[in-house]
Amino acid sequence: MSYAASVLQPGETILRMGRLHWTIYLRSLIYLILAGVVWTATEAFFPEQRTIGLIAAALLLLLFCASFLHAWFVRWITEFAVTNRRVIYKVGFINRRTVEMNMDKVQSVEVEQSIAGRLFGYGTINVMGTGSDEGSIIRMKSIGNPIALRSAITSR
Repeated sequence: MSYAASVLQPGETILRMGRLHWTIYLRSLIYLILAGVVWTATEAFFPEQRTIGLIAAALLLLLFCASFLHAWFVRWITEFAVTNRRVIYKVGFINRRTVEMNMDKVQSVEVEQSIAGRLFGYGTINVMGTGSDEGSIIRMKSIGNPIALRSAITSR
């Protein structure tokens, strides 16, 4: 059961769940591509150095595995939800950090997208609450389809 579903109040329903975008796997994808390039270049241009090429490719594959598992774990433990009453943000597994903001306290919602974010459909959402303290901002980075999540927040 997700964190958002476990903290629902009576009569509260989840309108939209957000996820981290797949681009958090890019670092691991780069390691995998580099491993292939190193192995291919070793076989094509330096066949006498096959052992060194194999070791370098194996190290890059190890980096790929570690990076992929880390990104998967971060994506798994991060949760965004918009309910009919609150915005909920949770990150962490054992050491958990949660931020919840009532809909009537939401002052504005800002979406930041780079050129790559616009092309691939991810961005950062800043939910500003009423009040001027730093604690009244929920900043959610690398959100997939941030416009739909913003619309779910503002369409109450």
